[in-house]
Parts: sequence; structure tokens; C-alpha cells
Amino acid sequence: MRRTLAILLAATATPALAEMPPGVSHFTLNNGMQAVVIEDHRAPVVVQMVWYRIGSADEEPGKSGLAHYLEHLMFKGTDKLAPGELSKTVTANGGMDNAFTSYDYTAYFQRIASDRLDLVMGMEADRMANLRIGEDDWQAERQVVLEERAQRTDSDPRALFAEERLAVQFYNHPYGHPVIGWRQEMMDLTREDALDWYDRHYAPNAAVLVVAGDVTADEVRQLAQTHYGPIPPKQAAARAPRPQEPAQRAERRMEMSDPRVPQPVLSRSVIVPERNPGDQATAAALSVLAELLAGSAQTSYLGQRLVLTGKALWVGASYDGLSVDPTTFSVSMAYPPGSDDAAAESALMQALADFRRDGPDPAQLERVKTQLRAARIYQRDSAHGRAYDYGQGLAIGLGIEDVNDWPELLAAVTAEDVRAAADLALGERAGVTSLLKPAETDAPPLPQAAGLADDTAPDTESEQLQ
Repeated sequence: MRRTLAILLAATATPALAEMPPGVSHFTLNNGMQAVVIEDHRAPVVVQMVWYRIGSADEEPGKSGLAHYLEHLMFKGTDKLAPGELSKTVTANGGMDNAFTSYDYTAYFQRIASDRLDLVMGMEADRMANLRIGEDDWQAERQVVLEERAQRTDSDPRALFAEERLAVQFYNHPYGHPVIGWRQEMMDLTREDALDWYDRHYAPNAAVLVVAGDVTADEVRQLAQTHYGPIPPKQAAARAPRPQEPAQRAERRMEMSDPRVPQPVLSRSVIVPERNPGDQATAAALSVLAELLAGSAQTSYLGQRLVLTGKALWVGASYDGLSVDPTTFSVSMAYPPGSDDAAAESALMQALADFRRDGPDPAQLERVKTQLRAARIYQRDSAHGRAYDYGQGLAIGLGIEDVNDWPELLAAVTAEDVRAAADLALGERAGVTSLLKPAETDAPPLPQAAGLADDTAPDTESEQLQ
């Protein structure tokens, strides 16, 4: 992972490293496959997840959508399994399975009774090494992903606008390409493209196994050695260096109108650092900043100044540093239709400037850090949630210690750290200001999802396609 220059957090003492949580262990097989075991014996259930350190941002130019396309084809069977048999077998045994693709990883999982772990691990290992794509399968599945794009993106002006905004945000980095792919490129994907991607990137040394639930570390290690251990590593499976983003000097503005949009949504986004191994302090401060700005419509800084005063219908702030390369920090607001657009933008920009001037309220900062810490503790109540936490972290290049340290890093954020993060994310630097607004027509508006923080922007780092 490319390291970026962190904010200077001179006033922050380095927090003590977290110990390994009880019941969590990890090991690496001889073929390079990392594994994490999370013991949770409250119910006889287990979750197996396999994360490949490869995603849509690793695709070659002209092949957008390939990572997600192969994810679909991974259910088409092997020499041992007929097309669809893996999912049918999981369902017949009372479980469920699925998969998802993001910019930085592709993951597959099953949730099933713990005495069936041997069964699902054997099937998952089989398709890691022995995928078969029939001559008829690849064309039918390509049509499926094209229809998925039509439903999720092409028919939704908010999704189309978000797609274009990301393309404007990144000059050179593939985070500017949609995970699902550009339609014209998706239409040209072939069986050979998918098999080449599979042959190059699907290997144990490019994968992370996470097992959580009613298991023991010794049991998982033995099963992993039996099923995954014999699969040979591939030297070329590692993620290749990506095109990186150059310095951005020009401010960009974009606007789109559509009759199906219920209310205007104004957003402002800039590129900021991601989480890196041993270097997560900046990301922690940015995470706290996002929560302070818009974590609550009633108590957050923007909520009090814009929502409670009637200037906005809702506000949002988005940052997720779980990415391989620099990511985005965005703030947004929706306001009543018919309002003056310039006045709305002025109100948002003034509120952000005031926050940079005043800094966080000490009591609110402590409240937000307590809430973030509580959310992490509640997450531990879910075996699937904990498996996702470790899987995503290791899939982007963090170490298990980095995942363990994250709650302590959040708790250590100071007011000075938040000010530095605000200067980085809200200061005078080139970014994208975007406005999606209704158009005059009789067509009914799209329904708005309740509680959606930023209707126009899927999360750049963890946008998932199933």
C-alpha cells in the first residue's frame, strides 16, 4: 500500500497498542494464505469468508467491470460442482451464501451450522483452484450483470450522477471508474477475459480466510490445511502498482437536473489519506471529524446549524479510510425544492468555515468518541460483523494489529487532531462541488431512502456489488 504523508498531530501521544482480543487468533499457511479465527460459542453457527486482494481498481483500462463479472461466474461450478450447486448445497444445509466486489477486494462468504464448516470450506477451496466456465455460461452471466447495471445505475439519476462525480473527482486513479463497469466496456467482456483474471489473481497467497463462530483455532487450522493448504501459490497474484492521482490544482463544479430527484442535494468532496499499516492517526481524526460534522441531525455541528434552523432537510459527512489508496472526504446537504441554490451553498460553506475557526466542542468531541467506541463494541456482538472487520482490513493491506488498534486510535483523537483534519478536508484545496436537483416536470420523483446521508454518493472505498 502506498503510504501518504500524515497530518502532523504533534499534540497527540501515541496510544498503547491493543492486545489481541480474547478468542481471536491468526496464522498463515505455507502457501501464503492468511487466516483469522474469531471464536464465538454462543450459537452453533459459523461464518466463513474468503477475501481476495483484488478488485475493480486493479482492472486494465478498457476492462471495467471484470472483477464483478468474475464474481458472478465463480458460482458456475467446477469439475466436482455443477453450476449453482455450491449455493444449493449451502441452502439445503440451512445456510446462506453470497459474494461482493469492491474497488480493492472481492469476497465470498457462507453462514451455516458449525458442523458444516468442513463442507463449505471444501467447496470454497475447490472453486479457488478449479473453476470451470462453460461456453454458454459466460454470455448469459454477462447479460445478468448488464441487467444489474440497468437496475442499479442506469435507471437511477442519483446513481448516474454519483458515477460521473467520481469520474470527475479522480483524474488518473481507477477509483474514478464504477465498480460495476462502464456499460460499453461490460458488453465486450469475454470468457477469456474472466479466465485470465481468475488464473492471474485467484490464489491462496492473494487471499484472506476469516472464520467466525462456534469453532476453535485448532479446528480451523486443521481444516484450512486440508482444503486450502494443497493449493499452490501464484507469483503473479499480488496486486500490481496502480496509476496514482497527480496533484489536483483546479476546482471542479458539476450540476445535473432530473425530474425524478425529490430535492436538491449539494456535495463537496476532496481527496484525503487512507488508513495505512502503522499509520492510522490521520484516518482516525478524519473519522471523528465526519461524525462531529454530521453524525446526528440533532446534535452534530451541521445538524444544529443547518437542519434545526430549516436551511437543510438533512446533512451528511462521509469518510471511510479502508482503502488501498487515497480516498475521499465529503460533506453534503439536501434542502427544500425551490430554495436558492447559491444561498444553500453559502450556508454550507459558512458552517464549515465556522467549524474550522471554532474547532470542536469538547463535550461533543467526547460524546462522539464514546459513541464510536460503543459502536465498535456492539459490532463485536456479531460474528459476521467481526469477520467483515478483519477481512476488509487485511484485504486492503492492514495488519491484524492495525485492526485491533483502531478503537484505541479513535479514542486518542484530540481537539487539535480534529482541527488538523478539518484543515485537510475542509480547507482551501481543489475538490469537486456537485449539485443534483429536480427538474420541472410531471414525472413522479424517486423515493428517498430514510436516513440516507448522501443520496448522490456511494461509498468510494466500500461500494459493494453482489
